[in-house]
Amino acid sequence: MSQPSLEDQLEGLLSEPIISAMDRERNTFDELATPFNNSLVLFGAGGMGRKTLAELRQVGIEPLVFADNNASLWGYKVEGVSVFSPQAAAQQFADRAAVVVTIWRAGGNHRLEHTRQQLLALGCSKVVSFGPLFWKYADIFLPYYAIDLPHRLLPQADQIVRAFGLWADGASRREYLAQVRWRLQLDFDSLPSPVAHAQYFPDNVFSLSEDEVFVDCGAYDGDSLRVFVERQPSFRGSIFAIEPDPGNLKALKRYVATLPASWREQIKVFPWAVGARRESVRFSATGLASAGISSTGTLEIETLPLDDVLHNMRPTFIKMDIEGAEYDALLGARRSIENALPILAICVYHQPDHLWRIPLLIQSFSDQYRFFLRPYN
Repeated sequence: MSQPSLEDQLEGLLSEPIISAMDRERNTFDELATPFNNSLVLFGAGGMGRKTLAELRQVGIEPLVFADNNASLWGYKVEGVSVFSPQAAAQQFADRAAVVVTIWRAGGNHRLEHTRQQLLALGCSKVVSFGPLFWKYADIFLPYYAIDLPHRLLPQADQIVRAFGLWADGASRREYLAQVRWRLQLDFDSLPSPVAHAQYFPDNVFSLSEDEVFVDCGAYDGDSLRVFVERQPSFRGSIFAIEPDPGNLKALKRYVATLPASWREQIKVFPWAVGARRESVRFSATGLASAGISSTGTLEIETLPLDDVLHNMRPTFIKMDIEGAEYDALLGARRSIENALPILAICVYHQPDHLWRIPLLIQSFSDQYRFFLRPYN
């Protein structure tokens, strides 16, 4: 019997009744963690682990310990919770706790299955990813990046199927199906591994020219600009580097200052955020790649439409990695995109529905785009 087509698989995922999805959301964690539903070890003491700890404390659950593969953390405390080696944590808690894997990424190489097998080999019988825990306590955890409750996504089935038809190659269609499956079922094992090429610069999709007008939205400390410079032995175009976080902006300017004068003269650095309109917004200035617009941010910054930033310039390449503001920023760049049809490298994982809403938005600007989806770290 032949395997169903990718489109048939997608439609099968989206045919789940809402009530069934809601039942999974409520019960999956307890089914996987019983009888240790409230007796938890958090595996991973990084950003995801600290977030999980803080949110669990809101519902009155205090994890027993952190476990982590990073030996430099063993014996110390993170937010008041001791960090054990995996071996020590398993020896003390394997028979009385569930281990919740709180790793979002680890250099792009982490796979949930690797950690699961490591912990099972140490005698831990209850190993659960953070996803079902986030589902159970959705009021405090979700939405979080691409994760939300499936029953909130299923009503968007028509859009999800329409976006499937935009992808230009098999790799994109397979990635899209895996990403939708992950959003609906938390199937980590089906997610493809990250691609090897430099982020935003896939060699097999497009090539750069010497006269690019490169617009780097979310320029951070110049990380993408470095890759661009390395790939341009001779360059006579222009670069707009946009970064609102004050700490990141300083690092970006320091990097630009190290470049030869011929490069520096072609780079304009702007301290704004890009959005759908001119307005003042709250901003979480962390000095990290995750800095972004947030209602809880302590800094007030100005957003500008990219059309206003560029004036009459015709961009040839726009990159956006702006922590969930991509959809609004594209709205503010509509005129530039319609007039110039630049290459667009846009992140689609910061919000659960950006995976389909952003391609559909771009397609509404112009039917001349071809769409490719690639996983990075």
